[in-house]
Amino acid sequence: MHSPFFQGLRPTLHIAHRGGSALAPENTRVAFDAAVQRWRTDMLELDVHLTRDGDLVVTHDPTLQRCTDGEGRIVDFSLVELQRLDAGYRFTTDGGKTFPFRGKGVRLPSLREVLQAYPGLRLNVELKQDTPGAAEALAQQVREYGAQSRVCLGSELDAVGEKLLALLPDVVHFYPREALSQAVVAVKSGGALAEDSPYSVLDMPYRFGDVVLVDADFLAATARAGKWVNVWTVDAEEDMRILVALGVGGIMTDRPDLLRQVLG
Repeated sequence: MHSPFFQGLRPTLHIAHRGGSALAPENTRVAFDAAVQRWRTDMLELDVHLTRDGDLVVTHDPTLQRCTDGEGRIVDFSLVELQRLDAGYRFTTDGGKTFPFRGKGVRLPSLREVLQAYPGLRLNVELKQDTPGAAEALAQQVREYGAQSRVCLGSELDAVGEKLLALLPDVVHFYPREALSQAVVAVKSGGALAEDSPYSVLDMPYRFGDVVLVDADFLAATARAGKWVNVWTVDAEEDMRILVALGVGGIMTDRPDLLRQVLG
């Protein structure tokens, strides 16, 4: 963990998952601003997709209908078209009785906008799909904004994770799915974690079914290999307190308000 990314970082990091999607429309400036200003987050976790015109928009799904008033695939729209949509349209905290962010001008942000808006903040950025040109666009924007030392990049897809590694070897990367599975199985079966893996961060679930994955032994093994562990998506106070006591690297949560209380 010799990268500038890790300089000054101490467990346990407050990481706002999609900005804190239980409190505000996910992956929007409204959520990100609240996470930064109100909950003093250490890191924003966000997702990006390539637009039809080759830009990157911050959103989780490959389609529009879950979070916006639009329909269709992200990749079929230009950034300008996407930003005309209401990204607060579907957000509700009471099962659909009220929609407090509807018609309030909440938009899907571009990655450029986020890189500019929070220049000193660390970002955990996941490239969601293996769209031709997407990894190259992400690498170019990270370089353009000089963000190499403050981003942790990756994809659940191993081919995309490997492509990002090749494009940005000087940046911190998280383990993609297969590499992560192999690493976790190695540790859980009593083996060691490979120190020479090009991936530095394990973004992973706390549990898999009924099996607790992240415990004291697991964290000791990852520390020996010089790796950092962030656990997602932890919204229960009891789980937060257990993980903080263990000294986990970071907690990704949809409840940045609750995690801030726990961390003090």
